[in-house]
Amino acid sequence: MKTIYEIQKDKLLETENISKNFWIHLESPTKEELECTASDLKIKQSDLEKALDKAELPHMESEDNYFLVILHTPVKQETSKQKYRVYPVGLFFLKNGIVSISSEETSLSSQIEESMSEKQDYKNSNFYPIYLISKNTSLFLKYLNEIREEILQKEKNLLKASNKELDSMLNLQKSLLYFTTALQGNRTILERLENSHSLSSIDEDFLKDVMIELKQALEMTNIYQEILENTMNTYHSIISNNTNDIMKFLTSITLVISIPTMVSSFLGMNVYLGEFGKNPYSFLLVILISLLVTVILLIILKKKNML
Repeated sequence: MKTIYEIQKDKLLETENISKNFWIHLESPTKEELECTASDLKIKQSDLEKALDKAELPHMESEDNYFLVILHTPVKQETSKQKYRVYPVGLFFLKNGIVSISSEETSLSSQIEESMSEKQDYKNSNFYPIYLISKNTSLFLKYLNEIREEILQKEKNLLKASNKELDSMLNLQKSLLYFTTALQGNRTILERLENSHSLSSIDEDFLKDVMIELKQALEMTNIYQEILENTMNTYHSIISNNTNDIMKFLTSITLVISIPTMVSSFLGMNVYLGEFGKNPYSFLLVILISLLVTVILLIILKKKNML
């Protein structure tokens, strides 16, 4: 989908043609839309396609007529098995406007719209990436707090956890790993901007604030990864202990049942038993002997916590 906006002083106006001050947003674009955009704005189509590659890492590139920044942004997909994911988004700075592009529906377009309403300097290729990284980091922190609540809920239900809960924890672990990679990638963009020595003093202060926020998000991600890993290890230990208890119980039951079987088998052999075999109460005596030995064995197993 390709949407063209004219950037006016106090609003965005959707148009069909590229105006003097423009913003073009490409979301899951077709091949024709990519070719048309590349041709109209003299942008390399290969650079546009970079932002559509889900394995693309955050970086910056400078060309003769545009400046490219690729960031990672978090996305929450309620209908997906893995609720939290990370996707690359591309931002092209041209002389009279900007081009944003993403392979999936992300918060990028709403962040740019918000920046326009706040009258942020979208043409400033040094400041604007810092602004968007700040917005993205706030979104990371929001989703990290949601993940934290999910982890706490799963810890409460740990003893009742099922395979479905374990699968959910594995997906959360993947999401946190993606978050770590994305935040580290976005940090490299800030570090490059910081080392460029082209920022104003105000922009430098803003960059430092964003770096602090991003560092906080990274620390939270690492902490939640450790908590989730410990939770999963505890879950595995509980499963292992439960399995051991069941096996111990079944072994004890098997041993108890084998006593009557062994006594009756021994006395049921085709051998001469003397007066015991002639006794009219011999069957009852066999049962009593079996019960007595069984009770003694049960008491011994109970004392040894095997039942």
